[in-house]
Amino acid sequence: MKEGFNIIEEITLPADFQSLVDVENLVDRVCQTVGIQEDAFGNVLIAVTEAVNNAISHGNNEDSTLNIEVAVGDSLNSFCFRINDQGKGFDYHNLPDPTAPENILKENGRGIFLMRNLSDDVVFNDVGNEVIIYFSK
Repeated sequence: MKEGFNIIEEITLPADFQSLVDVENLVDRVCQTVGIQEDAFGNVLIAVTEAVNNAISHGNNEDSTLNIEVAVGDSLNSFCFRINDQGKGFDYHNLPDPTAPENILKENGRGIFLMRNLSDDVVFNDVGNEVIIYFSK
């Protein structure tokens, strides 16, 4: 997490799609706590649920014995969500472009694209099993 952020909430969830309900509740609670504008709520919800969905699907390979950790950071003008999975990570530098003609009809491959376009910044750790998504207040 960037300097100046204080963790205001942390949860650990099983790598199960049922956990998305808890993530949605967390996003709702955090958005109310940090006071974001209502029209930005949808962007936060989509970006964070995409990150958790990726952690469940790709990071932990839907193994519900593994966990996903979600931490929320807050600063004066921004807030963020840090999502960690227990997977081996991935090469986030070499992702196919979901807007390329050969990918446009594919059913998946848009999660990180959405995260990047709906937030202010998306930062992965070196391994690729942690992502931090930053939003302005």
